Amino acid sequence: MENNFEIKNKKVGVGFGVFLKKGNKILLGKRHIDPKKADSELHGEGTWTMPGGKLEYGETFEEGAAREVFEETGITLKKVKVICINNDKNEYAHFVTIGLFSEDFRGEPKVMEPDEITEWRWFDLNNLLSPLYFPSAKIVENYNKGEFYFK
Repeated sequence: MENNFEIKNKKVGVGFGVFLKKGNKILLGKRHIDPKKADSELHGEGTWTMPGGKLEYGETFEEGAAREVFEETGITLKKVKVICINNDKNEYAHFVTIGLFSEDFRGEPKVMEPDEITEWRWFDLNNLLSPLYFPSAKIVENYNKGEFYFK
């Protein structure tokens, strides 16, 4: 059990996942199996994830989503909207994850950061691969239930 000093010195981060939908398919990337390369404080190495990342100082959620999607996939978002907020935490980190959604984008996914994401693929929403990165899974669950936030 952590002492109070350790808990008080931990910070909550803000990140986002971007649900890109084309027809009935969603774009997911395979995180590198090496935890140092998978680049996530929540870990998730070897899982399938949505494009996303951490919010940078001064950005709107939409600006951050557009930046991360372009950096990771080469896709340009035309329109994107916030669809949910989740409280994601495990033994490694704690993040407020903003889920964003877009069906209006330009380009096809390319592996732009091969040390982090080894491939991008479109998956049928009814047949998602496992394991799914847990913050991404929660965004899909929110979307399917039409809920903005659930515990």
